[in-house]
Amino acid sequence: MSVAIHPIAAPWGRFALYSFLIDGPELALVDTGVTASAANLPAELERLGRRIQDVRWILLTHGHIDHVGGAYALWEATGRRAQVVISETDAHFLASRRAHVEEALALRGSYVDTEALEATKSAEVLEAVSGEMQPSRTVRDGDLLDLGGVRVRVVATPGHTPGAVTYVVQDAAGASEHVFVGDAAQCYGAASGFPGYEDPDAYRASLVRLVALEPQHLYLGHPYRRMDGTPYHVALAAGDARAALDASLEREAQVRAGASRAARRTSRSPYSPFEAHAAELGYTGDPTLEPSPFFTTLNGYTATEKEPS
Repeated sequence: MSVAIHPIAAPWGRFALYSFLIDGPELALVDTGVTASAANLPAELERLGRRIQDVRWILLTHGHIDHVGGAYALWEATGRRAQVVISETDAHFLASRRAHVEEALALRGSYVDTEALEATKSAEVLEAVSGEMQPSRTVRDGDLLDLGGVRVRVVATPGHTPGAVTYVVQDAAGASEHVFVGDAAQCYGAASGFPGYEDPDAYRASLVRLVALEPQHLYLGHPYRRMDGTPYHVALAAGDARAALDASLEREAQVRAGASRAARRTSRSPYSPFEAHAAELGYTGDPTLEPSPFFTTLNGYTATEKEPS
């Protein structure tokens, strides 16, 4: 069954966030933005001739604030009728504001002022996460969802987070017609100018898996950038979809190579201990702005180096 897909902008400060409406027999929203996004989304649906009360599915690609923050408010707006779906691995982000703070401390606390990070993140989640809740359903790789005759397959695409998943709307022949990747493919980064992922090996393996899906249409959680800094659109047809996936693989390879060549060195630089890495990779952004993909990503390569062979 063919369905229409509508990108819905959900801006948050310096970030351009997107939700997507799967306009089928049972309406589904992929990702929710933050609290403020949820407040604006019902009006956006009305402009499309749809009502928030008729949304029956809220599909979350992963647990980060900018993707789950509006989930509770939107679930309430549906009259608590929508099924809220997330991977079992990332479900704790939906259930606990504190989980977002703990994640930031674990991934970046070694590289910035820990007390300031905790205070900043704690304030952020109070503003951006509309409420804590248990999901209606948790999913894992290979699960199938039936949206009133629209078949959606769950594909595990970890790396950005351990529980990141991609939702694949299949056509009648079983091909990947619409592929919603969230932040599993980051090209050359978004507003921060650097791709962010916790586990480099898992991120790369997920990109290879996405290429193998041969998406007819690919939907990005943010307008990620090309090498020249120009943004991709968040809704990409087949040719551009493959280009975005290839760009993501290319940038990961560059970051991996830079991480292997550059020496860690403690200094007064805001990039410390990755000052040489920033220079090697041409990164000149502010690595202390939250969330900081620079520290998260390079921490991932450092963790990989420490693992026993």
